[in-house]
Amino acid sequence: MRTVVGMRILHLSDIHIGPVEGPDSRGIDARESLRRMLAGLDSVPDVGAVVVSGDVADDGSAEAYTAARDMVREFAAPRRAPVVFCTGNHDERGAFAKVLGSGHLGADGGDMATAVVDSPEGERAAVSVIGGHRFVTLDSLVPGKVYGRIGPRQLDWLREVLAEPAPHGTVVVLHHPPVTLDVEVQQALGLQDGAALAEAVRGTDVRLVLCGHFHLQLFGHLGTVPVWVTPGVLSRIDLTGPQGTERAVRGASATLVDLGGPYAPLFHVLHARDPRAGETVYELDRAQLRSIVERLGPGA
Repeated sequence: MRTVVGMRILHLSDIHIGPVEGPDSRGIDARESLRRMLAGLDSVPDVGAVVVSGDVADDGSAEAYTAARDMVREFAAPRRAPVVFCTGNHDERGAFAKVLGSGHLGADGGDMATAVVDSPEGERAAVSVIGGHRFVTLDSLVPGKVYGRIGPRQLDWLREVLAEPAPHGTVVVLHHPPVTLDVEVQQALGLQDGAALAEAVRGTDVRLVLCGHFHLQLFGHLGTVPVWVTPGVLSRIDLTGPQGTERAVRGASATLVDLGGPYAPLFHVLHARDPRAGETVYELDRAQLRSIVERLGPGA
């Protein structure tokens, strides 16, 4: 039987960095949220890789990507931990590529991708190997929309990548979750070709799928593969509100993912020390959510 070596991953998502310092229109300072989150993790040992599963920049600007890269690298570099970024619906492929390249940055800050997808649309899908663990990022961005789709080109490429197993298995990273709660907005704005992704990873060495987008923690399975959705760094969605509405609250969160040991994968959610955590950022009623789905969902 093959022995799988463990790894501890810091999983961040939805950091939504803007081009300049300071609060956004809702009073949230994305850079401060990320600083608080990373400062709270300073004493966490043995982080072997950092994954940022999309919505790196809020506005898709090169300045925002530069700030995000530098802030995460300040945490990762002393640990000699590579950083893996993927695109989300707020990201812009051109600026992402200009600053982050493939999105797979080695411990020295250089691009470490061993393969990238060949796409006329410039999709940012790539592969790297860290300590025998293969990381595959997929680009589920649909420009101008909030929902996600991978598409047949990336899925064919993914099958080619997975045809040869990695020494310690594969972690797939994408922004839009292929699993949802029985919540209309999640179903409408999540990954629309999750069944095709499930078919592509079936019978392969994929051990885990890491996602973001929903700004809340969620666990499920894609076939037999565990799927983890980490809560956002910028804000957290609070599902205790009335059904059909959405409430976002303050409070940066992240996940430690352990791939080693008999119970792996293990997920431990951590929260930034924020005296204003839990304060409401925004509330959307049924009509407002319906308008978002109609304008930015797959039927628009």
